[in-house]
Amino acid sequence: MPINTSSQDTGVTGASKFVTSAAGNTVGGVSRTLGNVTGAAGRGIGDTITGATGSAGKPVGDAIGSIGTGVESGAAGVAKGVENAGQWKR
Repeated sequence: MPINTSSQDTGVTGASKFVTSAAGNTVGGVSRTLGNVTGAAGRGIGDTITGATGSAGKPVGDAIGSIGTGVESGAAGVAKGVENAGQWKR
């Protein structure tokens, strides 16, 4: 089945879109993965602190877990922006 492309997606423009899309998806994927790993690690460390110290360490554990979740959310936003830019989306 032939791929449907508009006249704007041929020649140099089409090649540029292919390269930037591949680069954007790669960088976006790596950013998302790093964010997910950092978020999971932060939550894990927070849970460990809370578990080891009980109610006395719960505020610190919760704060570290929240930071991990914030980093994960931020990285996901950056990844989506990079992917969109690679696909020439606004």
